[in-house]
Amino acid sequence: MIKLNNVSKRFGATLAVDNISLNIGKGQVVGFLGPNGAGKSTTMRMITGYLAPDAGEITVDGADVVEESALTKSLIGYLPENNPLYEEMIVRDYLSFTVGLRGGIIEATPIDDVVSQTGIAEVFYRPIGELSKGYRQRVGLAQAILHEPKILILDEPTEGLDPNQRVEIRRLIKDIGRERTIVLSTHVLQEVESTCSRVLIINRGRLITDSPIEQLMGQAKGIKRIKVELAGSNPSAELKALKGVLTLDKIAGKPRGRFACELTCDIDTELRPPIFELAKSKGWTLWELYQEEVSLEDVFRDLTVGEDEQ
Repeated sequence: MIKLNNVSKRFGATLAVDNISLNIGKGQVVGFLGPNGAGKSTTMRMITGYLAPDAGEITVDGADVVEESALTKSLIGYLPENNPLYEEMIVRDYLSFTVGLRGGIIEATPIDDVVSQTGIAEVFYRPIGELSKGYRQRVGLAQAILHEPKILILDEPTEGLDPNQRVEIRRLIKDIGRERTIVLSTHVLQEVESTCSRVLIINRGRLITDSPIEQLMGQAKGIKRIKVELAGSNPSAELKALKGVLTLDKIAGKPRGRFACELTCDIDTELRPPIFELAKSKGWTLWELYQEEVSLEDVFRDLTVGEDEQ
């Protein structure tokens, strides 16, 4: 559905997108990740036709986004990061206005279905300016799917929402994604883990990772992270000297007299029994000893921090 072939974009001296190639198939829900300034929004704007690439080619369902912009835009629903809305308009009028902008006939457009799907019936006759942030995002999603696009481009759809609103929007995106190809950019990595089947990571304008989420999570499973909290004398040196320990990072903010740290070791090393035996032999009091589950945040940080240091 979406193909980028050696795409680059420059703003003055800044190379925002650097020779990216990728292929997103029909029906995929793809998480598009990267640090601030990595080139995510620029790439998404080029896919939608809002920006033209300086080099390379972008096609949507086989059509070039530059040469056949009207066609490709009709295939895409776009929710930009700032979600521009006309606050003085009533939700009903705004959605009808959106239909007209796209050249559609209001009577033939499934507005009622979209209102039900996005859960905005309660605010359908209210001015947009009176709506909560969560409802505004729902209205933004409604306008993006009104013309029944094959593709949805969502740039930070849950930015600024409270935890309950995030859960609601996340559930909505997952429901919508059953019938469409979705590219989702977000800093909330839990959303990617819960909604996406594939992850793209971009850093300094370059695509550094493109893999199924299960495979990506497996990349970090070569390292174990063990959390320890105890009360005892000189534990740092003793713990660091244990066979198999790769790193020891102290954790601040614990009660006086307690020591806490995170240890890393090889996947084949089991540190917990030796730590327990060491604590017993030294007369330490163990408050916590557990192995942390690997998260997408760990993988993301390892990949992007590593890139920055190269």
